[in-house]
Order: sequence, then structure tokens, then C-alpha cells
Amino acid sequence: MAIKFGPAGLGGIKEAEKVLEAYYKIGLKACEIAFTYGIYIKNKEDALRIGKKSKELDIALSIHAPYYVNLNSKERDKIEASKKRILDCCEIGEALGANTVVFHPGFYGDDKEKCYEQIKKGIIELMEVLKKKAWKIKIAPETMGKVNVFGSAEEISRLVHDTGCSFCIDFAHILAREKKVDYQKVIKLFPEKRWHVHFSGIIYGEKGEKHHRKTEKEEWRVLLKNLPRDREIVIINESPDMVEDSVEGMKMYESIWKLNKIKRIVISMKTKAKIILVVTITVLLLLAWAPWMMEARELSKVLNIYNFYNIYAWNNKYGKDV
Repeated sequence: MAIKFGPAGLGGIKEAEKVLEAYYKIGLKACEIAFTYGIYIKNKEDALRIGKKSKELDIALSIHAPYYVNLNSKERDKIEASKKRILDCCEIGEALGANTVVFHPGFYGDDKEKCYEQIKKGIIELMEVLKKKAWKIKIAPETMGKVNVFGSAEEISRLVHDTGCSFCIDFAHILAREKKVDYQKVIKLFPEKRWHVHFSGIIYGEKGEKHHRKTEKEEWRVLLKNLPRDREIVIINESPDMVEDSVEGMKMYESIWKLNKIKRIVISMKTKAKIILVVTITVLLLLAWAPWMMEARELSKVLNIYNFYNIYAWNNKYGKDV
């Protein structure tokens, strides 16, 4: 499992490169640029410059599209405006070298199934534009935290299956919406090898999400323990202390990774010890079955030397308790 951690914020255009360098120095390998209140990087040259720096530092960029997106609006012009905002993000994202544009799909309206079909239609139309322009960037509807908003894990998974779009799994939103996180269900819903994930602490009630809060260590531990081991994952933290929380998650992941590496070494050592035992027994049997190969005295001499070597090697390499 490879995980990149980073915050949901880059800051202003002028200081963007310095911010990326600061992230790099503390070990962060991802950054989501928040266009949530407007696309503030408008100049392609600025995007290319920032993208060049991110590539140089191996920091994966993503974008969060403006909040005012609703692909299920009753007004056609609002749907078109929503699509334009997403596509504008994609255009700047291409120049930035960003991987993903995350967006909130829309609101339910009167009929959930009709809502799904309308949002699916909008995403298919967006995907056609991306294909026509040969853009590599992916669009990713996000799992949402309020119960009256389109975006359950099942709905987002269905969109991925029906349209070929990407996705953003927000585990804090899933917790707020469902009051628990069924990690095995999420893994089954999203079998894709690359995951874009949002995570933070969250305050919620019966209707779901209220607001994000600082991520507790135990919350990081539970998440990292339950993530699948066969995925490439980017985790974007959206807490009020997003940089500090990202570093804490990264350090916890590194400590878990090191512990697992030590465990694998120990298991490997035991396996090697077993191999030595099997080889020793095999040689003994061969020597017993082939007395014609040498006189009894010479055979005993070889056997004693071989046993001494194996006992010495075993104790020296693995210890007496292996």
C-alpha cells in the first residue's frame, strides 16, 4: 500500500511554489488546490509554473471544484453553469498537471432515482468533453456528508460503474451520513486500484455533517488500519489544522509501515530457519541412504562438521529461541 498525504490548501498564486517546497520539506506528497469559492488560478502561465514545481518535488496535485455545483438543478442554465465550473477546473488542472478534480454532484430534489439519472447524464456529457479535448485529468464526484444531499457511497460507486468517472471517498462524510464506516463495504464498492480520499475529524448530527474538526490520533489509527493494502491512495486532510494533521497521519503511517517491515523480516527469518532444518534433514537422509559413497568414518566426520556448522549458523543468525 502506497499512501501520499497532503492538505486541502495551497494558498495564493505568488507564494504557491514556496508553499509546495515547505510541504516537501516536512514530507507531504500531495496537495489539493481549493477552488471551492472560485477558480483563483486563471493564468495558464501561473498554472504551468506551479505544476512544474509540483512535478519537480513529486507532489501530487488535485483540485476541489467550486461548491456551487448542482447537476440536478431544475434550471437548465444552472446545470450548464455547473458543468462549466467543473470544466474550467479541468482546463487549469491540465496545465497544473493535476490528477483529479473533486466536486459535489448535486441535491436530490423530489425523486432520488431521477436525480441519479440526471447527474449521470451530466457526468457523461463532461466525460465526452474531456475525451474530445484529450485531457488526462479525471473528474471525481465525492461521497457527501449530509443525508439530504446526493452522494452516498453506493451512489458514487454506481456513477463510477455507469460513466467511467473517477471518485473521491470522504470517510468523514461517510461517518457523518451513516453514523459509522463499514470499511469492507467501501472496499467492495470501490475495487479500483487508485483511490482519492478525503479525511478529517468531523462534527455531525442526525442530518449528517455539520463541520470539520481536528483529526484525532485514534481516528488516523482506525483509518490506516482498515485501508486496503493493494491500493495507491492519496489522502487529503480537510481539518482546520490540515497541514499538522497531514503530517501526523503520515508519521503514523510510516511507523505502521516500519513495524510491518520488521514483522516481515522476522517471519522471513523463521522461514529461513525452517529451510535450514529441511536441508539438514535432507542431507542426513541422503547420507544414510548412500553409505557406499564413503567409508563410515569419513561419513561421520562430514556429518559432525555439517551439524556443527548448522547449529552455529542457526544460533548466530536467528538466536537459540527461533
